Amino acid sequence: MAKAFSVLSWNIEHLSGKKAARVQRVVTALRAESPDIFGLYEIEGKDIYQDISSKMPGYSFHITEGPQTQEILLGVKGKFTAFFSQRVQFKAGNSWLRPGAMLSIKLGGKDYTLLFLHLKSLTKPVGLGLRDDQFERIFKLKKKLDKNLPANIRANLIALGDLNTMGMNYRGKKHDIPAAAELDKLDKDMQRNSIKMRRLSKTTPNTWSNGSNSSYKPSNLDHVIASDHMAFKFWNNKQPKNEKPADCPPGKSEVDVRGWVDETTIAKQDKWIRDHSDHSYLFFEVSKVD
Repeated sequence: MAKAFSVLSWNIEHLSGKKAARVQRVVTALRAESPDIFGLYEIEGKDIYQDISSKMPGYSFHITEGPQTQEILLGVKGKFTAFFSQRVQFKAGNSWLRPGAMLSIKLGGKDYTLLFLHLKSLTKPVGLGLRDDQFERIFKLKKKLDKNLPANIRANLIALGDLNTMGMNYRGKKHDIPAAAELDKLDKDMQRNSIKMRRLSKTTPNTWSNGSNSSYKPSNLDHVIASDHMAFKFWNNKQPKNEKPADCPPGKSEVDVRGWVDETTIAKQDKWIRDHSDHSYLFFEVSKVD
């Protein structure tokens, strides 16, 4: 199928204008990928908006605002007609949580809605509860978009970003909820007839790593979920260094994970993490469907 547009999603880990060398490395990576649309999470400080936008001509830029210290920055190539809106309901009633960044684009007579999210990072019960509430808000948006369309047409909604699906720790292993169980619930919730969304497959599961010297294992935190009728390009699966073959089966997936996962040695992975971010980024292409 022909490409409709490409998207890059990346948590760039506390990026501020004070980190000029890292800003330039991020910009270099973005230029190399040349996505039609990209979202960056954990932007800190208004100066970084000016810095990145000045280095990337040909894109229009949008950024969330509020009392939170970490913002979401969106870049859209100038050839697209796009409308940006900040979705404060994804703060789930907490003024310090991050709002959603919603981008609506029209292409080939079709409307697409992209919702960039950085959900609550916490393994305590309150963290799991907040994420569950935020997922339900995605579903409410999907139903609202569907309701505004003719009965035989469903909305093209993509919700993506650092969803922080890390499960819950509570009174020891007997009562803990592992990250896989949180994802399993999300997948089942999206199968409801009133929702009809799904989590896209990734070329490798784990997107976050704090490096080889960390006591924390690599984690599956970044995701793309989309209306289940939408089609995407497929990429070859990967087996990053030190990942178990059972966790990285051969085949193809719809979202290509790129970054530290592509480095051929542990030392190179650690360097990429230091130079860029503890998150690899997600890259995917939406396909045109007649």
